[in-house]
Amino acid sequence: VQLQASGGGLVQAGDSLRLSCAASGRTSITYAMGWFRQAPGKEREFVAAISGSGSRTDYLDSVKGRFTISRENAENTVSLQMNSLKPEDTAVYYCAAASVSYYRISVDSKEYDYWGQGTQVTVSS
Repeated sequence: VQLQASGGGLVQAGDSLRLSCAASGRTSITYAMGWFRQAPGKEREFVAAISGSGSRTDYLDSVKGRFTISRENAENTVSLQMNSLKPEDTAVYYCAAASVSYYRISVDSKEYDYWGQGTQVTVSS
């Protein structure tokens, strides 16, 4: 499975961005999908996840109410809508896929089998 993330950029605080992740290769709708981020000098952290079914989602507390993860299984894509961006959201954002059961999600990066290359999000104050 290959994952291609896109949509990052430089924005001002309060602006919005929509990240997309396109999956190709041996894709499967059973894969849970997640977004993680890594800021300079910090460890990679979980941001959001969605089950293969799309019925379950989970978010990092600091992004709840601002970010929304969604998926289009027919198109093998997952998106992260980011609103009300803050400077502390600045990081490289990675999409990832986990071969877990259809209704599961995971916030643990160790459960993710496939990773995209990352897309930079920079939020200026």
